[in-house]
This record gives sequence, C-alpha cells and structure tokens, in this order.
Amino acid sequence: MKKVLLTGFEPFANAKLNPTAEIARQISGDNIVTAILPVSYSNTEAVLFDLIEEHNPDVIICLGQAEGRKEITPERIAINLDDARVADNDGVTRTNLVIDEKGADGYFSTLPIFEITERIKGRGIPSSISLSAGAFLCNHIFYKVQQRFVGTSIKSGFIHVPIMDEQAVDFPGVPSMSLSRMIEAIEVSIQVIRRE
Repeated sequence: MKKVLLTGFEPFANAKLNPTAEIARQISGDNIVTAILPVSYSNTEAVLFDLIEEHNPDVIICLGQAEGRKEITPERIAINLDDARVADNDGVTRTNLVIDEKGADGYFSTLPIFEITERIKGRGIPSSISLSAGAFLCNHIFYKVQQRFVGTSIKSGFIHVPIMDEQAVDFPGVPSMSLSRMIEAIEVSIQVIRRE
C-alpha cells in the first residue's frame, strides 16, 4: 500500500482556524502520515523535506486554504514566483521574487487530478481543476516539491480547499464548506491515488 504524506498549514493572517490543519488532524489510516506546516518562507520547506526524509512517502499531498473558492480544487501547475499581498506568520512579504533562478518556469502536478476531481464530484461535492495556486506559500511549497521530485516515481501535488463553515463569521460573504465534506473529498483523493 502506498504511503501518503498529507500536510496542512497552520492559521495565518490573524485567522484563528485553517481548514487544512483540521483536515490533517482528522484524517488517519494505514500508511497515512499527516502534519501541519508553519506559514513561514524561512521554515516551511525545511519542515516539509525533513518529514519526507523521515517517512519516505510514495505520495505527497499538500493542502492549502483558498478563501473565495467554493470547490475542492486540485492544482495543475506550480509557478516559479513568490508574489503575495499577505505576509507570512513571520511578517515577511515577498513581491515579484523568483523562487529559484535556475528552476523551470513551472512544474505540473503528478497527481491524477482529473480522476480526483471526477470522483469528488461523484460524491456530490463541488470540485474543479485550478490553473493557479496563487503566489503565496501554497504555490511556493507546491513548486519546491514538484521541482524536487520531477522525473521520479513519487507522486506529488497540491489541493486547495475553501474556508470551512466555522470561519464564516471572519469571512462574511465568502463561500464556505463543511469540514466533514472536505475531509470526505481528501479521503476520496487518497483512494484514487492509491488505486492508480
């Protein structure tokens, strides 16, 4: 059975919650390792790659919160750019910075994102493929993972989720989804990847 490393992020930008951290806390199973990453340009990459070295997963799925989205959105491509209006939890803002001067402009997900999306929709949960993971830490870590494992047997990629219903008071008028549906969607994603 393929070993899966599933990561979420801690809350950021003065938020009290992050749905990806809650998903990571509640998903479990044989050969599934979960972790919550810091929202930090200086630390996130090291924490994630330490986890990868320790657990030697076959599959890496990183999750991120995308306020404003109403669907589960597997990302198709990571771009070589840090450019966000939001500061990380260390107070660092990066604007128009290349992630790796020697790296490719972009790297594609190696997860079966089309099958994942169709299976999630088959459960009655809204889902679509996204062509932009933004240019904050979600895209940054997505880029670094895809770069590291390009051409290898390790499958990796990124999935964005909406805010969860419990966050609606902090994000008035923004679409949300129940945590239970998001957990179901990620469990389905893991099943699809393991059957591939």
